[in-house]
Amino acid sequence: MAEAADNRITPTAAVRRWLRGGVAVLLTTGPLVGGLLTPPAHAATAHGSAAPAASTGSAARATAQAAAGDRKGTGSRTATVTMRTLSPATPEKGDTLNVTGTVTNNGRSSISDGRIGLRVGPAVEGRGALEQNAERKDYLPGADGTEVKDKDATAKVGTMRPGIRRTFKLRLPVSALKLDSSGVYQLGVTLTGQTRERPYDQILGIERSFLPWQTSDAKNKTGLTYLWPLISRPHMTARTESDEEQTPVFRNDDLAKELAPGGRLQQLVKLGGDLPITWVVDPELLATVNAMTEPYQVRKKGGGTTAGKGQTYAKQWLMDLQGAVKGEEIATLPFGDPDLASLAHRGRDVPGALSGLSSATERAVNTVKSILHTEPATDYAWPAEGAVDPSIVDVATSAGAHNVIARSDSLRDTALSYTPTSARPIGGGNTALVADAALSRAFEGDMTRPGATSKAVQRFLAETHTLTAQVPNKQRNILVAPQRMPSAGQVQAMALALSSLQKDGRWAQGTDLSEAAAAKPDPRANRKVPGSRQYPASLRRQELPTEAYRQLQETDRGVNDFKQILTQDDRVVTPFGSAMERAESTSWRGEAEAAKSFRDNTSDYLVGLTKKVQLIQKSPITLSGRSATIPVTVQNNLVQGVDGLELRLKSRRRIGLDVGEAQPVKVDGGHSQSVKFSTTSKANGRAYVEAQLYTKDGKPYGKSMVFQVNVTSITSTVLLVIAGGVLLVVLAGVRMYITRKRNGGPAPGGDGTGTAQGPDGTEGPGDGDEDGDGDGDGDGAGDSGQPEEPAKTGTAEQAAMAGSAEAAGPAEETENARAGTPEKPGALGGAGEHDTGHGSDSASDAGEKVDR
Repeated sequence: MAEAADNRITPTAAVRRWLRGGVAVLLTTGPLVGGLLTPPAHAATAHGSAAPAASTGSAARATAQAAAGDRKGTGSRTATVTMRTLSPATPEKGDTLNVTGTVTNNGRSSISDGRIGLRVGPAVEGRGALEQNAERKDYLPGADGTEVKDKDATAKVGTMRPGIRRTFKLRLPVSALKLDSSGVYQLGVTLTGQTRERPYDQILGIERSFLPWQTSDAKNKTGLTYLWPLISRPHMTARTESDEEQTPVFRNDDLAKELAPGGRLQQLVKLGGDLPITWVVDPELLATVNAMTEPYQVRKKGGGTTAGKGQTYAKQWLMDLQGAVKGEEIATLPFGDPDLASLAHRGRDVPGALSGLSSATERAVNTVKSILHTEPATDYAWPAEGAVDPSIVDVATSAGAHNVIARSDSLRDTALSYTPTSARPIGGGNTALVADAALSRAFEGDMTRPGATSKAVQRFLAETHTLTAQVPNKQRNILVAPQRMPSAGQVQAMALALSSLQKDGRWAQGTDLSEAAAAKPDPRANRKVPGSRQYPASLRRQELPTEAYRQLQETDRGVNDFKQILTQDDRVVTPFGSAMERAESTSWRGEAEAAKSFRDNTSDYLVGLTKKVQLIQKSPITLSGRSATIPVTVQNNLVQGVDGLELRLKSRRRIGLDVGEAQPVKVDGGHSQSVKFSTTSKANGRAYVEAQLYTKDGKPYGKSMVFQVNVTSITSTVLLVIAGGVLLVVLAGVRMYITRKRNGGPAPGGDGTGTAQGPDGTEGPGDGDEDGDGDGDGDGAGDSGQPEEPAKTGTAEQAAMAGSAEAAGPAEETENARAGTPEKPGALGGAGEHDTGHGSDSASDAGEKVDR
């Protein structure tokens, strides 16, 4: 096959060198060169066998095209011809062919006498020749056929200055093309005209396409299984609102655009309902759209959220999808469409990474059944781009799938001259369903460019027709696995090709994926899975890094620890489980920064939730006494209650401070709980106490909280000394008061005699009788009639206090007497009774807020 490829490529490169040199004799030898360019029938191969030929000659073609690139605007590239539409795509006898398009002058001078013509080339022999002719840019006499001699096959465009664009339309009967036997014919639209430098008719531009021609139904139609993927990038985050409905929060509202009329997902459902396809669904997309049917929030770039706008689109899309898939075969991917190659190459050695594949498959079934009300098939695994190696196959089949969707540019068939049936056993009871690479990639690229859709459709139809003609007597089943997330334009092009094949194609028919898997394998087809070194480097660079799986592992551990304390753990487990499955999606390929941001936001949100259950920091407290109660407050800012926690205190200094046993913690959502610990101390001093929450399995929960405790215990001896001193002061004050009352105060005259004037102005004895009996009767005798004995002195302290009272005037005596009342000792005692400090169970604790 390599020799055949060299034979096809070498003349092409030589011809292009001759064109660069401007050899005039080429015009006369063109037919001969064209004959050399057309490969013999035995060299016609399937894409599997043509791939090596294309690979062998790709360097030569690339070199020739690069060297010819500077010829744009000259020769047969003076003008750009674009074929916008070609209908019918697969004409029959009696049909009318319609061709529309545009022509643009890219040269430096004007084109005069411009005329559009139609050319039909010889039937293409083999898929290799089909690819070769499609890649050719310049006009080549003989290879590009002869001009159709019909008045309706030409259209005048007149004179065109540089940069001018004109439209054209050709309408002619198919019979004018004079097509012979069934086959694929090259159809060319050319611009013929003159320039100032070359004032004679010449080909100034050409556009090629292919026209399948089938006069009757093929004896053995090719079974064509076309996968129709309903897959999107992750849009929903792990974050939800704190309301009862747990309103979801989305990364953006881009999914609403895809579901809106004209969006790619809307087009997939609208157009796919009438096509012979097999639906391949990522259940994560179904779950996300289903969530959008209710109110949802969208994260804003500057922070905060805003209401999503896709609710109406989501409801309509789901309703349309349910109608489109009714009674049809649906193959489901594991939830989130995990990247199997990344798992095999980067995540396999991270504990727990592979275990999530089984749960994702189980969840996929439940999601599809609940939303689409149908039982999906889970026996299929689809690695990115269909590239496989032994480790990918092992991972792909670890969750129960036995059919791995590969592609022919990965599992090559170099020994065959035709495209074999897609199914082939690869050992271990597993089957590789090898999709045709050329057909699978037929609609990649920008289909919005003028003429891109028509060109892709005609190429797809030509490939299928040529494939069927390879072995007319052999019935085969071919699989097509297009890009995972086609654009709206690509979807429309795919639908146009399949509808044309379904309506007018007489060489292929649609089949389900299950039929392709059950087809009899070709014994000559390659069954050896390529080694890991043959895995494309470009795809390996797009894989999720090992660090991504480690990060997800840590997040999963955090969720498992967090759910142990929750009374409604499904409010956390479900959104986080889905988010971690979304974080492994194949759709993150080429979006490394976005993928990392998604993982970081998920883990950060979990950490933020766990911090909503925390200990309230205490200020330093003082314990007065050998025993007291220390309250510690646990705050729960979640919307649900927490249970299963216990709080432990630990003294960091051994002063004999016993902080008691661990206490259980149960707090309702949005509340706080004060947990009290009975403590005892054997010595005075300062201690630091650490408070820490723990889960049921003994793991620390959240950050610890450290606070200071000052122990100031008062002994009984000190209390007796203080009480004795206070009692002495009280007795001394009482004694002073009684003595003064009996002796009276000095006379108003201030002489100290105790005399006073009577009413008549004469002197007589007053209240302050010098006898000091204090009875005021003037007779110097008491009630008994006996003279009063002098007051006996008490202690030295009392004598000193009495002397000081005598030296003072009446005003000071009164104040001193008042100071000796029992109110002052009573106040002190009150202070001593209530001064127990923070953390005590006495009345002073009312000032410490323990329940928030």
